[in-house]
Amino acid sequence: MGKKLIITAALCGAGTTKAQTPYVPITPEEIAADAVACAKAGAAVIHIHVRDENGINSMDTKRFCQVVDLVREECAKAGVDPVLNLTTSGSKWPEDVRRAHLPILKPEMCSYDPGTMNWANSYVFTNTPAFLEQLGHDVQELGIKPECEIFDGGMMGNVDYYVKKGVLKGPIHYQFVLGVAGGMRGNADSLAYLLPKMQPGSTWSITGIGRDHMPCMLIGLAEGCDGLRVGLEDNILMEKGVLATNVSLVERAIKLGELAGRSIATPDEARSILGLTKHV
Repeated sequence: MGKKLIITAALCGAGTTKAQTPYVPITPEEIAADAVACAKAGAAVIHIHVRDENGINSMDTKRFCQVVDLVREECAKAGVDPVLNLTTSGSKWPEDVRRAHLPILKPEMCSYDPGTMNWANSYVFTNTPAFLEQLGHDVQELGIKPECEIFDGGMMGNVDYYVKKGVLKGPIHYQFVLGVAGGMRGNADSLAYLLPKMQPGSTWSITGIGRDHMPCMLIGLAEGCDGLRVGLEDNILMEKGVLATNVSLVERAIKLGELAGRSIATPDEARSILGLTKHV
């Protein structure tokens, strides 16, 4: 089999609702249960957003700690040890709140969104220069690997800028998130533009939103990606009219990877590939 393939499960994101799919995990207990199930199915990385008591996206530090502590507890009970990748996105929240959970929870990875965009032409997805500089210094100090989520082409230049300035330190891990309205489409043209612009020695993963989910997985595998990201954050369907679960999306990504001649990375193999520092 070919080089190891890292599967990331993005469980719920900020916006997927129970009205869209009953399978999206919202409560701490549901998020923890899906984290365990996805890790057992073969996901090496679990990407975590949290929701408040009403199911609304939250960056509240206490809520983050409640959820992540429960995820770690349930994973330990189940004998699985996935990499936890915690979000820092949340435009409506103060910038210090968006970073506040990191020194407390000390995850191995966190998201780093290197730019601002008009998300789905509906609101401003804000990541100010001041926030990005401070987050970059934070992750270096805490030994957390930033996952540079790339939604649009200009964000590649921003990564270069922050590497040159010392805010980001290589090797960079890119997470291409394609197919968001207001960003780049999830197709071969987009990936052909992005890949040559990566920093030397980088690793990369890919996901597509909604209808672009399957095409991005196939394009990524064809181009030798290091990882595939799947999950109800990005896509709620297995096929037209058939709702997915996080586990079913993980299982399908693994099948695709194996058909492409790739072996699936364990969490420890993912740690080695990504150069992670385990704190807990």
